[in-house]
Amino acid sequence: MLTLPTLLFRVGTTLYGCDVRDAREILPLRESTRLPGAAAYVRGLINVRGTIVTVIDLGVRLDSSRAPTRTGSILLVRRRDRLVGLIVDSVADVRPLEIDESIGAEAGGAIVRGLASLGGAPVVVLDLDALIAQVLLS
Repeated sequence: MLTLPTLLFRVGTTLYGCDVRDAREILPLRESTRLPGAAAYVRGLINVRGTIVTVIDLGVRLDSSRAPTRTGSILLVRRRDRLVGLIVDSVADVRPLEIDESIGAEAGGAIVRGLASLGGAPVVVLDLDALIAQVLLS
């Protein structure tokens, strides 16, 4: 078990989390410039104070049958020297959680870091570095 300061957010009815140190900023959802030929979950590009940011609709990435998100927030995260935006339905809280990383390894999903529990509800803790690497390389 690993105790991690976790940023909690919702995509659909599922509660997700990530290491709060991966998050840089939370922005209101805004229009983006679509990239021709990009995957359906790549919403497009936005300008954040002079930096061009690729925006990924996390709901569509996790469930390809889901319609694109129309309301919500953009969670800005840094991967190495690049900012990436993840569209989530809502940002909930920041809490220290005990994460069972063995469950993430057993799930076989490279983007799942592990599972935690908050008030009896499951929290899927994502490995944002792995998720973003998959998206940017696909």
